[in-house]
Amino acid sequence: MKAGGRSEADALAAQRPEKKFSALAAIYRAHEQAVQPFTQDAICRPGCSFCCTHYGRLDATTLEGLAIRRRLALFNGRQQVRLRDRIRRNRIEKEAGKASVCPFLDNDGRCRIYEVRPFSCRQLYSLKPCRDSGPTVHRQAVALARQAVRTIQRLDDTGYSGHLTFLLALLEDRRFRCLYSGGGFDPAGIEVFGKAHGLTINCRVGASDNNAETR
Repeated sequence: MKAGGRSEADALAAQRPEKKFSALAAIYRAHEQAVQPFTQDAICRPGCSFCCTHYGRLDATTLEGLAIRRRLALFNGRQQVRLRDRIRRNRIEKEAGKASVCPFLDNDGRCRIYEVRPFSCRQLYSLKPCRDSGPTVHRQAVALARQAVRTIQRLDDTGYSGHLTFLLALLEDRRFRCLYSGGGFDPAGIEVFGKAHGLTINCRVGASDNNAETR
């Protein structure tokens, strides 16, 4: 055992997602380049948070949730307490079927975890001011985003997809976190939580949403 009670296996498991993080960043960059012809006329600016408060869905994969969890650990103690409380409230509100503002927005409408925000946030843009109907986007960009989501799910083949704060709750379970970080896969172990929270098993996502299975 190492100092602090961590075993060598724990330390090795913590290193395993690193290659996937690099691949995830490459998928983000590739998508950004592919949609650049469409997004170059977007009117979105720092502080514009309509999608974060009214329209956008805070979906993510387990891999993205793990990256965000690591980013949260870099905030100071007081900031961590506030963010974790907002994450908890968001989860409770979503479990009750209520609309909920993204827990990572600051008072100026800016994202506190912008550098590791999930793809569901990265794909958003609008050519016109957002109203009740939501953002105005190109159909081609929507199709490219769907392809990118499938690519991310294939990369995160031992993980799950769903609302971010549900995934963060799952990652709070040390047993699950170690299993996942070490490349393990046990859908039966989270079946009750997964079904109750609408999580999708990434490796079982078919060519269409109709073929997706949940646990």
